Amino acid sequence: MIDGDKTTRRDVVKGAATLGTVGLAGCSGNGGDGSDGSDGSDGSDGSDGSDGGDGGDGGGDVTITIGGTSTGSSTQAAGQALARAAQQHSDFLNISVQETQGWTANLYEYDSGQIPAMGVDNNSLAKALNEEGPFAEDPVDTLPNQGFLFTSLQIHWVGLDDSDVESVADLREGGYTIYPIQPGFGTRLLTEEILQEAGMWEPNEILNVDTGDIPGAVEEGRVDALCLYGANGVNLSGWCQEVDVRSGGGLNLLEVDDEFRQVIEDHPGAILEEIEPYGYEQEVTAYTDTMTTWSLAGQWAFSPDIPARATEEVCRLAMEHEDTLRESDPTTLEYSPEAMTQTVIPEIDIHAGVANFFEENDVWDDSWSRGDE
Repeated sequence: MIDGDKTTRRDVVKGAATLGTVGLAGCSGNGGDGSDGSDGSDGSDGSDGSDGGDGGDGGGDVTITIGGTSTGSSTQAAGQALARAAQQHSDFLNISVQETQGWTANLYEYDSGQIPAMGVDNNSLAKALNEEGPFAEDPVDTLPNQGFLFTSLQIHWVGLDDSDVESVADLREGGYTIYPIQPGFGTRLLTEEILQEAGMWEPNEILNVDTGDIPGAVEEGRVDALCLYGANGVNLSGWCQEVDVRSGGGLNLLEVDDEFRQVIEDHPGAILEEIEPYGYEQEVTAYTDTMTTWSLAGQWAFSPDIPARATEEVCRLAMEHEDTLRESDPTTLEYSPEAMTQTVIPEIDIHAGVANFFEENDVWDDSWSRGDE
């Protein structure tokens, strides 16, 4: 692990998460290399993120395999959009997307050498850096280099009509079955921490199922309230859209009180947002017309073994071929060099190729550290 002052790091991450949430968007859709969510089967061992054909940085083709979390997730979709852009607009870079168990789980996958690149959230990175949360008992030895922001997820409460849950105050009283997102997801880690602090975890029954199973649980009435999320005010994540469709019009946003808002504001990995509802095919405003969210910023992160020219090319594709990304997903981030830096945690190295891109676009900060090439 990386040594240093943990209290200072917590303060830094709060700022990074805050900056990384406003007015930014994620990706969905498919296409491109690895669009089936596999590792791409490019013939390499994947241990250094390259295709093995040129020794990693000898000027030939490079394949980056990204840990993209589960099918239907915003990260999986964002990775597929990048893969499509690489296929259509790069003369040397290929991107494949591998299904994994979530943002938090990706850090363990990286540490064990299973993936050379990933989507990951700042809260999970901070917990791994500080050996807190799940990393207190099971720390990781290595962290990836940072890349750039690609999404901000706005997590919020909804209740089912038949459950009689109308507010977070009801959940404090307990006795309900709640779904706080799939274990292993970075959104689950953050949500679990907030619900525990808010006194909603112990009094209720926690439903631990994968995101692919929760739409059926909602349809069958096996859950009273659940946490869903959308990307940056544009659309719900794929699995959340499926929940919406299969709920039979029975979802409503829960009313949120000042006590719960304060818990969000006090958490170093979250940012409080209060916005108009979006992404639902039904009216969800029986109890409140405000979506109160604990938002979480996500970034791409890379092994230092991946050639610098490859991650610099990823930055270029995001900046120059936004239309191609948006063909896969209308919620694609409106990329700018400034926006891409908003998830930087100064205590963790930035990948050399991403650092090159930041320097070339005059957004590099000398307080940041560059990873080894």
